[in-house]
Amino acid sequence: MAAMTAIIYPAFVMGGLGVVFGCLLAFASKKFAVAVDPRQTLIRAALPGANCGGCGYPGCDGYAEGCVLGACALNKCVVGGAPVAEKIAEIMGVTADGAEPEVAFVRCQGSFDKTGKDCVYLGIGDCQSASVVPGRGPTSCAFACMGFGTCVKACKFDAIHVINGVAKVDRDKCVGCQACVEACPRGIIAMVPKKKMVHVACSNPMPGAFVRKVCTVGCIGCQMCVKVCPKQTISMKGALAVIDPSNCVNCGLCAAKCPVHAIDNAKAKPVVVPPASVA
Repeated sequence: MAAMTAIIYPAFVMGGLGVVFGCLLAFASKKFAVAVDPRQTLIRAALPGANCGGCGYPGCDGYAEGCVLGACALNKCVVGGAPVAEKIAEIMGVTADGAEPEVAFVRCQGSFDKTGKDCVYLGIGDCQSASVVPGRGPTSCAFACMGFGTCVKACKFDAIHVINGVAKVDRDKCVGCQACVEACPRGIIAMVPKKKMVHVACSNPMPGAFVRKVCTVGCIGCQMCVKVCPKQTISMKGALAVIDPSNCVNCGLCAAKCPVHAIDNAKAKPVVVPPASVA
């Protein structure tokens, strides 16, 4: 009998405590409930649910809340684009401001046949890991794409692939979420206006004599592009040519004039990504 009592009493006590605490939690959930603005629910339903982070928030829930609180612009959903921005603006009772679409651009063309390797890297196949080895990676150019595909893994839209040792962006698939930009340890991926087709595909600011030793398509700072540009939209950052996209008219004269082909003209030479990515 004593043994039975030793089992039953604790069971009743624990059961009673469970009921009491359950009632307290139910009361607290009602008493301290935070009212959700119905507009937040509507905005969340209008968002595509990609949770890509391109809006600056970790997910669609956070962005929906930010829109209602007035903490962010209503056109920051890069996946949904203008249609979603218009829906959100309608829910909020305001006019949508169109944001210019952007795509990612890899400022490097250092494929296997155009740049060298200082060593054979046998570590973890990841750009972040390779960037911390002596010399900041196995490539001869310290500003080149390492080609291990960290950006590929970060992209949720299959818009970037490693081809012949260098990352290439599929402009048609890119939604501008910036995940690849944040993932690249060398910072050679930049966001550019989608309607702008001409960009310097090099990140090496070193003098031309140095660049020639490590890459056959790196900018050598000859300034021929600066001289030929009809809009004076190209300047030099050290020995590296830089194009101001706000003033570029996509004429492509700089790309045609560049002696080392360091300037990419997407209009004349679109990137074709194979069905199976090559890592």
